[in-house]
Amino acid sequence: MASLQGYVDHRVLLILQDGRAIVGVMAGYDQKSNVVLSDSKERVYSTDEGVEEIPLGLYLVKGDQMCVLPTVLISHLTSDIMSGYATSVLIGELDEDLEKSVDLSVIRAEPLPAIRY
Repeated sequence: MASLQGYVDHRVLLILQDGRAIVGVMAGYDQKSNVVLSDSKERVYSTDEGVEEIPLGLYLVKGDQMCVLPTVLISHLTSDIMSGYATSVLIGELDEDLEKSVDLSVIRAEPLPAIRY
């Protein structure tokens, strides 16, 4: 597995096996690829309303079978990538300037389905 060291102290987006999208600053990880995020928020997508961000604070994500992507922009994560090519978790570094320019209240999207084996 590629090292997660390059993501430490960077804002990342994690896509979990159950379809949740978690954004936070990667505070650390261990030899089993468990990931600790600080200042984290869950992004809840809806076709009726804008993206809701639920504050989670310090958050631990169990990382067995984590799939690591190269540095990506959120706009480059396509539904093809999210709907079957990962086994457990996708992780990607966010472009902070792009993040600040995006108005989440106007984004409408289907929630991601859970990944099934």
